[in-house]
Amino acid sequence: MSYQRNDAPRRRSSGARAPHKRTTNRNRRGPSTIHPSKFINKAIAPSEQTAYVPTHKFADFGLHAQTAATLAHLGFVLPTPIQDQCIPLALEGKDVIGLANTGTGKTAAFALPVIEKTRVARGIVSTLVLAPTRELAQQIDVELRRFAAGQKVYSALVVGGANINNQIRQIKRGPHVIIGTPGRVKDLINRRVLRLSQVTTFVLDEADRMCDMGFVNDIRSIEAELPKERQTLCFSATMTPNVQSIVEEFMIDPTTVAVAKNVTNDHIEQSVIEARDKAHKADLLEELLVREDYDKVIIFGETKYGVQRLADRLAKNDMPAVAIHGNKSQSQREKALRIFKNGDVRILVATDVAARGLDIPNVSHVINFDAPKQYDDYVHRIGRTGRAGNAGRAMTFVENPRLSRQ
Repeated sequence: MSYQRNDAPRRRSSGARAPHKRTTNRNRRGPSTIHPSKFINKAIAPSEQTAYVPTHKFADFGLHAQTAATLAHLGFVLPTPIQDQCIPLALEGKDVIGLANTGTGKTAAFALPVIEKTRVARGIVSTLVLAPTRELAQQIDVELRRFAAGQKVYSALVVGGANINNQIRQIKRGPHVIIGTPGRVKDLINRRVLRLSQVTTFVLDEADRMCDMGFVNDIRSIEAELPKERQTLCFSATMTPNVQSIVEEFMIDPTTVAVAKNVTNDHIEQSVIEARDKAHKADLLEELLVREDYDKVIIFGETKYGVQRLADRLAKNDMPAVAIHGNKSQSQREKALRIFKNGDVRILVATDVAARGLDIPNVSHVINFDAPKQYDDYVHRIGRTGRAGNAGRAMTFVENPRLSRQ
């Protein structure tokens, strides 16, 4: 076939396990609608770009002495473009649209102004932050706490998959900042536990992703509970029609800061691997994973059941792997991500819940065990490798039943 660039390892000549016989998954969806040729790319070196010269240092923002000292201790000297341009506007109380890719420092761009504002107005639940996934919400909470170290700025994390009673207790303690996913926030509002009448700052992080995931109506419902007099900060990688609609409805004379780059992933080596069927794919995958250069690997699967089964198979065959998917509790997902980031295991098997919003350093390979249905999902998946100027490789399995048995 004209699209083929087969990076599959050569088959074992003897002693190889026969492909596993298994029945078809009844819940299996149709094949990917993306032509396999789009999974192939010969990596090219990124073109040299003029380095961004910030107009501020963090010390220039006029932040409280405790915050400034914390940033200095953490080694924050020069802001990223989104931080350099958004922080002054947010500190002035303006509505801001920040167009920036994942991994560009968006969290600090809104967290630092939120901390500063909270010092001035110590109201109950003065800030609400919405994020598309539990993992991203947790990441924001960790960063906020890090930047606010030593200050009495309290936050509560409210996401699905975690014990709602614990979250209710956190809310009743009176946090200044609520960080959560739209579904759980709406649930707590409906239970009359979470009241947003005192919110002065509303943050939408990865607004395009939340819209893609079907949260538009939930976001609108939540926004209706907020005071009209407030500051709104909206961050997104792209200005989709849904995001544009939200911006027009929620924001007053916003200032747009656009530092997003077109995500082409041209610097990532991309290839396809043909396999007869799912069992054949699993055999080929194991042969790849024993190679020395597969240092830190994320494998994407389509279904929660399939992801867990694949992770269990790898672990059984002396390839320790952790899985994250929708059936995992929040604590289980946090633990899996933590041990993968720390290098205690080198293989993470995931559904698309991990494809966006997570900053996992030094991922050497992304493997699409199941090809995604939408090209945007593919871009977000493989974007977990090749970060911060590092080389990256992505492989996508393509099933071809016509392959002759070897």
